[in-house]
Amino acid sequence: MSKVTKTNLKLEILLSTMHRNSLDFLDKLFPNGSYQNHNLLIINQTTEDCLLTSQFANIRVINSFTKGLTNSRNLALENAVGPLCLIADDDVIYNANFENNITKSFTANTEADVITFKMKDLQGKDFKNYTVSKWHDEKSVQLVNSVVIAFRLNSIKTKKITFNTHFGLGATFETADEYIFLRDCLKANLKLWFQSEYILSHAINSSGKALGSNRIVFAKSALFYKYSGIFGYLRLFKYLVVIFNLNYIKRQEFFTKLKLGLQGILAYKKLIKEGQETR
Repeated sequence: MSKVTKTNLKLEILLSTMHRNSLDFLDKLFPNGSYQNHNLLIINQTTEDCLLTSQFANIRVINSFTKGLTNSRNLALENAVGPLCLIADDDVIYNANFENNITKSFTANTEADVITFKMKDLQGKDFKNYTVSKWHDEKSVQLVNSVVIAFRLNSIKTKKITFNTHFGLGATFETADEYIFLRDCLKANLKLWFQSEYILSHAINSSGKALGSNRIVFAKSALFYKYSGIFGYLRLFKYLVVIFNLNYIKRQEFFTKLKLGLQGILAYKKLIKEGQETR
């Protein structure tokens, strides 16, 4: 069982993955110790001919035939049992002392319902421009990656907070699922703390180039409207100017991207009209 069981706090890792039929992939996540020393709930989105099983009492598996990352996250929330939970993906590498750092942070910050942490890239550099430890607000949660979000399960369940299934990989708008989750936590008056400690490493991806991709422009436009209403149109225009100046889109692409962004806003407004979304 997890070493955390030696304390009054027990961490459960809520791990989303796809098409797994063996636990061997966990070796890369826990290079500094056996994954058998941690409590995991694995949501394996798969097909009936590729099922994952576990013979370990502290590693639970749910094979799901749904699609979309937020559906996976919500299934994990529904079935989680650990007083403390950590959001996880299958492409991270945990520090040797990550679990102790998390439980220690919740012990020290008794008012915190959610605590986010730092991560490094595979070269040991900061993944983001982090600040000192502090309480989160609507601005600071914009910089949080999902895999460094830990929370008290009771706080999340009491407030009935889930991931928005219209946002995130595999959804209509393929970004910002963790941002909306944290904004919903703030809206529910939960207290969110940033702990300036590293818990894992993650490869740098091409997210910079993706800022100008069709899927991100479409999705961010919907997000702008969700939180800014009519001013979302202005935020869309400003966003395109910024990524143009950063050379993520070309001059001849600007109005094509603008049109795509307007389509994203229209798609989101349609969800509101149908009662599937609220601002």
